[in-house]
Amino acid sequence: MPPILQLALDFVDLHRAVQVAELAVPAGVDWVEAGTPLIKSEGLDAVRELRRLFPGKVIVADMKIMDAGRVEVETAAKAGAQIIDVLGAATDATIAECVQAGKNYGAKIAVDLIAVADPLARARQVEELGADYISVHAAIDEQMRGGGQDPFAVLAAVSGAVRVPVGVAGGINSETAAQAVAHGAGYVIVGGAITKAKDPAAATREIRRALDEGAVIPTTLFKRVGEEEIRGVLELVSSANLSDALHRSGVLEGLRPLFPGIRLVGPALTVRTYPGDWAKPVEAIDLAQPGDVVVIDAGGVGPAIWGELATNSALQRELNGVVIDGAIRDSGDIAKLGFPAFSRLVMPNAGEPKGFGEIGVPIRVGGVKVESGDWVLGDDDGVVVLPRILAVEYANRSMDVLEKENRIREEIKEGRTLAQVTDLLRWEKKL
Repeated sequence: MPPILQLALDFVDLHRAVQVAELAVPAGVDWVEAGTPLIKSEGLDAVRELRRLFPGKVIVADMKIMDAGRVEVETAAKAGAQIIDVLGAATDATIAECVQAGKNYGAKIAVDLIAVADPLARARQVEELGADYISVHAAIDEQMRGGGQDPFAVLAAVSGAVRVPVGVAGGINSETAAQAVAHGAGYVIVGGAITKAKDPAAATREIRRALDEGAVIPTTLFKRVGEEEIRGVLELVSSANLSDALHRSGVLEGLRPLFPGIRLVGPALTVRTYPGDWAKPVEAIDLAQPGDVVVIDAGGVGPAIWGELATNSALQRELNGVVIDGAIRDSGDIAKLGFPAFSRLVMPNAGEPKGFGEIGVPIRVGGVKVESGDWVLGDDDGVVVLPRILAVEYANRSMDVLEKENRIREEIKEGRTLAQVTDLLRWEKKL
């Protein structure tokens, strides 16, 4: 039997879920899942609509049942779900109730091992309780942090220990789908790699081919990284994406790009200097590593503490840019050199090298605390700082923002407005 492809529709708006499903399902989807966010926002009408639209497909209700198993399985089954999810972290009593209710109403029960401390032991237990399927699930929030258990190692162990079909969910894309099958997956659950794709049908066909042929199809999007790959992610996203991921924070207010089309990414080397004193900023160039960004607190005032000569020196050291809460000069020459520079002020007069200040200390720039090693991302919109201790998680979350915007953009191009796509009036906060 070829591996089963399950499409997880983790939307909060039914019309968007349906639009993607109508594109993706004919391209190779076997099971159509009403995701937990969709069921929570739209209720079991989401299941009813998917049952109506795709009568030849298996409909999965990802209820994530934790209690009251009988009534939740009954209502989902009556709405048209053929497979219903219960959490492996639920009590044995709840899982047993789900299994019994599933038998009464003609539905199969899938047990999701998300956040289970000992997935192998729990898999054996829930099989004994009567589970029809078991899912190994890497949690989204854990993926964003670059941590958690290796889902494929857990998958291999679980699939080898139980007789029921075992599936896998969490970050599966065209690069990893075949790996999932090789580690024992009988069904593969894919969400974002299809639902956030510009072309869901094409994305589905790629994943279908990966599953059927054991192919590894490279992708830039829909994967989460560790510390070593942060730079690569930040080079793909915008400052707006990163600020959104940081809950609309991290912006260095009042600092502007020196020229259009600018792009700056790198870890910070911080400098605090007295207004107009350019000694420490220039000394910092020699201490910085290739790819670093010099970030300078000059009090937000002039005179200029950076110019064309400092820029040439920074280019010799292969630095990625400079950010100045203060003044810069020689702006035309720096623009011709193409060196990424952001500042609060531009003025022709320079100060004097007196040597006041410090390098590598915590500073405050544009109202934001910056420490050496924090990541800096700048473009035409301005500069955002990503604290080093949060870098892996929020680099990944910024990529998630980019991916979601890519899909929304395509829906707008198809003839709807942003308010219509996002159902804006429906989701306005009610007082």
